[in-house]
Amino acid sequence: MNKKVEKAIWLCFACMPLLMACSSSKPAAHATSSLKEVFQDDFLIGAALSWTQIAEKDAVAIPVIRQQFNAATPENVMKAEKLVTSWGNYDFTQADRFIDYAKKNNLAVNAHTLIWHSQMPAFAKRIQNVDSFRTFFSEHIKKVAGRYSGKVQSWDVVNEALNEDGSLRQSPFLNLLGEQYLIDAFQLANAASPQTDLYYNDYNNEQPRKRAGCIAIVKMIQQAGGKIDGVGIQGHWHLGKVPFKEIEESILAYAALGVKVAITELDIEVLPRNFTGAEVSQRMKADANSNPYVSGLPENLQQQLADDYSRLFQLFVKHKDKISRVTFWGVHDGQSWLNNWPVPGRTNYPLLFDRKGQPKPAFYSVIATKKK
Repeated sequence: MNKKVEKAIWLCFACMPLLMACSSSKPAAHATSSLKEVFQDDFLIGAALSWTQIAEKDAVAIPVIRQQFNAATPENVMKAEKLVTSWGNYDFTQADRFIDYAKKNNLAVNAHTLIWHSQMPAFAKRIQNVDSFRTFFSEHIKKVAGRYSGKVQSWDVVNEALNEDGSLRQSPFLNLLGEQYLIDAFQLANAASPQTDLYYNDYNNEQPRKRAGCIAIVKMIQQAGGKIDGVGIQGHWHLGKVPFKEIEESILAYAALGVKVAITELDIEVLPRNFTGAEVSQRMKADANSNPYVSGLPENLQQQLADDYSRLFQLFVKHKDKISRVTFWGVHDGQSWLNNWPVPGRTNYPLLFDRKGQPKPAFYSVIATKKK
């Protein structure tokens, strides 16, 4: 046989497995590496899970979760709005299912969240009596944190208590209970779940003014003799505008307080936005330019996304002794909340896996940070 023909036949057979994998219609994460394995000596790698994923009805997400992550945060099912049906009455069905799912899949649980001004039960928003509100506040923490004591690794005890200037947000908790509510929340959570790491969690708290407010909260709790184990930097950042310098400064500043740092809700927005941060009450009007990449993300933006994620993980690995966990806010692009906020119905691309569960260039850029 002619040597050129023989070589061509050999190459054809050698490429067959790759061709078959590429043509498969089954949803799967055909990644050659696993995030949780690559970073196993550095920090946990987590994802926020939707109810559809917890119920194992998202076929795209199932293999990605199993292969890539060793930690999980419930996107919504442990928020007060979802748990409390009426005064004193709770439905733990979905939250319990999440705990069972995490155990079955060997996922460390970060429970989210005990105290947050948003997604409160409707009746709680209407309470004006201080004693009644304090009762709701205290009993909620005791009941929920107590139920999952020993089953979760950490809790986001208080979420988003700060304004952008570092002052305390005028939430129902502050207005009715005063700033003491921050101390009380951590003390109550610790009493109900003493082996659990307790975090304060916020967005934009890598920015200097908000960072100062966050530091003040940590010190206030510490000086009151309370237990606070960490600060969560959410990490809702924007393509080409990731504040690397401020992130590093914040990791160092929080660690200097003797607490851990977690990156808790990581995604990188690629679509136009006229404000920064992750204030869920903010909205933006749709126009002809607000959803530009319906047919796919251009190659230059894919590369920018990969570069931004690469720089972030280089920074995280540099400070791995201070960082306990890096959690993405979603498993794949199709699940991301950024498809519907701050403009509904957009096509966004903020995560490492696409809508088919396939790894994007950003995934490989993150993996490559361990080789540098």
